[in-house]
Amino acid sequence: MTSAASKPETRIQGIGVSPGISWGLVEILSTALEEPEEASIERSEVESEINRLSLALVATREQISELQKEIISEDAENSAAIFDAHLLLLEDATVLKEVQKITESELKTIDWAYFSVVKRYIDSLRKIADPYLRERAVDIEDVAKRVLGNLRRTTHGAVPGQLNAQTNIVLSHDLTPSDTVSMDRSKVRGFATEAGSQTSHTAIMARSLNIAAVVAIHKIPEGCSTGDTAIVDGHHGLVILNPSPETLADYKALAEKEKLVVSGLDNIKDAPTETSDGVTITLSANIEFLQELSSVADQGAEGIGLYRTEFFYLSNQELRSEENQTANYREVAEATAPHGVIIRTLDIGGDKMCPELYTVPEPNPFLGWRGIRLSLDRPADFRIQLRSILKASAVGKVRVMFPFISTLEEVQRSKQHLEAAKTELRDQGIPFDEEIEVGAMIEIPSAVMIADHIAREVDFLSIGTNDLIQYTTAVDRVNDRVAGLYQPTHPAVIALIRETVEAAHRNNIWCGICGEAASDLRMTPIWVGLGVDELSVGSAQLLKIRHAISKLDSESCGKLVEELRAHGTAGEIERHCINFAKEFYPEFLI
Repeated sequence: MTSAASKPETRIQGIGVSPGISWGLVEILSTALEEPEEASIERSEVESEINRLSLALVATREQISELQKEIISEDAENSAAIFDAHLLLLEDATVLKEVQKITESELKTIDWAYFSVVKRYIDSLRKIADPYLRERAVDIEDVAKRVLGNLRRTTHGAVPGQLNAQTNIVLSHDLTPSDTVSMDRSKVRGFATEAGSQTSHTAIMARSLNIAAVVAIHKIPEGCSTGDTAIVDGHHGLVILNPSPETLADYKALAEKEKLVVSGLDNIKDAPTETSDGVTITLSANIEFLQELSSVADQGAEGIGLYRTEFFYLSNQELRSEENQTANYREVAEATAPHGVIIRTLDIGGDKMCPELYTVPEPNPFLGWRGIRLSLDRPADFRIQLRSILKASAVGKVRVMFPFISTLEEVQRSKQHLEAAKTELRDQGIPFDEEIEVGAMIEIPSAVMIADHIAREVDFLSIGTNDLIQYTTAVDRVNDRVAGLYQPTHPAVIALIRETVEAAHRNNIWCGICGEAASDLRMTPIWVGLGVDELSVGSAQLLKIRHAISKLDSESCGKLVEELRAHGTAGEIERHCINFAKEFYPEFLI
């Protein structure tokens, strides 16, 4: 066997989903769903088998609840809501009825019946083209592994296995959310998986738990084995197996430097976000769940610039009631005072499919029935959401924003529904903010081309960079075959953002930017130079962005933006921006 010391340094490129640098000994994990023995039972044993499943479900429910408590106790509340979905999957009536039917009719053990039903669901989901649904297969597998483990325990007294690695770097085909939470983080510093994406639950939790993580490395090299040494570079999406002494020394120095820089940012948590020459920019946060409110407040966010509301349709149907939506929005409005919250109406579709709404498969989800198109076609549901948002506006500063706008008519029709919702509340004597601000998301090139017309209809524009880049460059952002063409610094993308900001200002309204590019420190000088009024970013980047803005001056950034007009490639613009940013905050550009 080749010793780790004699193996050559190997670099594997993936996608960095949780920033940070970690290194240590490798442990390669198998996370496959373990198939139980297909065993028969007597008719007299059916009732006891069903009782075993009931006990296993109770035990699994307790384990998931404990994981929720653990993750909240580690200041990662925004990820605890992931396990709400797991609890719903655990109690899915359709699955449990199928399992019971197999045991009763085929006289098979409950273990085999449960495995066969769940495995069928998992395999079906993994064949679906939609990336969001493919990733939900991981959640079902996570719950199933726990249930099967607890079923074995009722028979053999065996405790279901949990990841508790004794080394520093975990490599696996994939990791479920509870695998990630169950890691002994006093030992595990980073992980890399063959599967996964930026939107996977595991990636979300890795960021919350500050575990350096890389996904989509595609294949762990055959020569790699447990006991090897590895570095996980979450900044650049790089895994380095058996690094040379020189490489390891370089990364250790970078990690120490990063630690010192981040620890010095606490003193600007409550500072205003302004450039060195006094230009103020609102710095807010993106959220999806209520549990994230405390973490964004701790990072000094100036309100919520994007509250995604899709979870109402991607989880329990009961959450969609007007009463529940109102209570949810009111809580956010109260928590974000005096800054306020921008609530984006439902943006189901694209990479966030809701199976019950799509009884007929979407041939191209990203160009299909999604965003405001879906809401306008389902006016009753749309009106429920609008009334709920309006009710919340009575207790705090609330703005409403319509996603995926491609025509002026969509804005006008959406506003008509809003006015109708206002009339309904007035007739009932229910208070709300009569002057609630209305915004449109600019995510499609056609919307940019009519931005002046849209700006006359609304109070603000918000540029959704993820989709704007995707539709401008005609690149599916989750397709790794063309991932290199998904270019935030593409000259056309910069030109479209410039035109949108200028259209907003020509019509005396403000313009913000949300999406991953808003958090990109390489691009911060562009946003300052273009005169962007607001940036809505992930909570982990808030203080870094505030620090970067404080080092920049608007005049120099304006000149930079003009210089960028001379460049015709994304690479040239990116290099120019990096060189510029390094003059002002080199400590953040590893």
